[in-house]
Amino acid sequence: MSTPADFSLTYDTAGRTASLTGDWTAVELGDAGARLLEEMRHERGFALDLTQIGRCDTAGAYAIVRASEARANPGGLKAPKRTERLLELVGHALKAEPVPEPAIRPVEDLFSRLGGGLHNVSRDAYDTMAFVGHLIVVIGRVIADPRRIRWAPIFSLAERAGIDAIPIVAITTFFIGAVIGFLGANELSQFGAQVFAVELIGVAVMREFNIVITAVLLAGRSASSFAAEIGSMKMNQEIDAMRVMGVDPFEALVLPRFLALLITIPLLTFVATLAGLAGGLIVSWLVLDLSPAFFLQRIVENVSVSQFWIAMSKAPVMAVVIAGIGCRQGMEVGGDVESLGRRVTAAVVHAIFSIILIDALFALLFMELKI
Repeated sequence: MSTPADFSLTYDTAGRTASLTGDWTAVELGDAGARLLEEMRHERGFALDLTQIGRCDTAGAYAIVRASEARANPGGLKAPKRTERLLELVGHALKAEPVPEPAIRPVEDLFSRLGGGLHNVSRDAYDTMAFVGHLIVVIGRVIADPRRIRWAPIFSLAERAGIDAIPIVAITTFFIGAVIGFLGANELSQFGAQVFAVELIGVAVMREFNIVITAVLLAGRSASSFAAEIGSMKMNQEIDAMRVMGVDPFEALVLPRFLALLITIPLLTFVATLAGLAGGLIVSWLVLDLSPAFFLQRIVENVSVSQFWIAMSKAPVMAVVIAGIGCRQGMEVGGDVESLGRRVTAAVVHAIFSIILIDALFALLFMELKI
């Protein structure tokens, strides 16, 4: 049961003593702290006896510390160990330096940050050009002497980036095709033109979604993987060791990843096309009651094969962008894990952004060419 905080003053041969009783907590403190402080100011030289108090929290400890600071001659302090520790904690907190108010940043800081951002952009552009130049030199060296090509890592990376990615690419594009079919059936049925959902599925899947979804998935899988692998090798100074041994890291690490993606992205785009059309076919069959034979016939008759080749023409560009961003970010990793995490994240974000931008540029180009 709680007891209100209180105190009593006694005088004996040992001196004057203030004996505290009750619970010195925020709930039961009341005006006891203020009265104790007033007594200490008028009658200095009291000793404090805290052996009779019940509970004590920071509010009670603060009142006791303030009262004890008002004594000219402390005399002594009797308290349980737990109360002493609490009083020491509160006392140290009261003596701590106040937190300074944050200074208002002048306008010059804004321009300084803008200048720093522009400097970083220019430096990244310079590093990117240096990366591309080094890669072009390596490609020229390999063309001059094809025996320098490392076929084993190329096929190994192609398997990891291509064959292992077939299930996720097929499942994703299957559902994309199904979603396009649902949207086409829902919207076109309002005009009695639901049969044209077949053409919508064919053009959307064969021209855009097959390559875009494939590239985005590879950006998440391969770009991050390339950045993490090369970055961890750089953290462990394996790349420095390769240079010491006379091995060019671009020839041993970067070029095989470029060639692996150049091989696998067209294959995955073809798989994505089949899976997307399968998703649209099933939705058209179940929702619009269009038979698979009718669906395929309309695809062959009304959707030109050039739509598929438009998507395939984007594949090499997407492969170069994904591999380039992943490998370059891996080469920029510093010596700590935090740098590795930042570069892997940047690889995925930059790759996905570049894919969307490149697809938009291709769309504008083909629109101007009326293809």
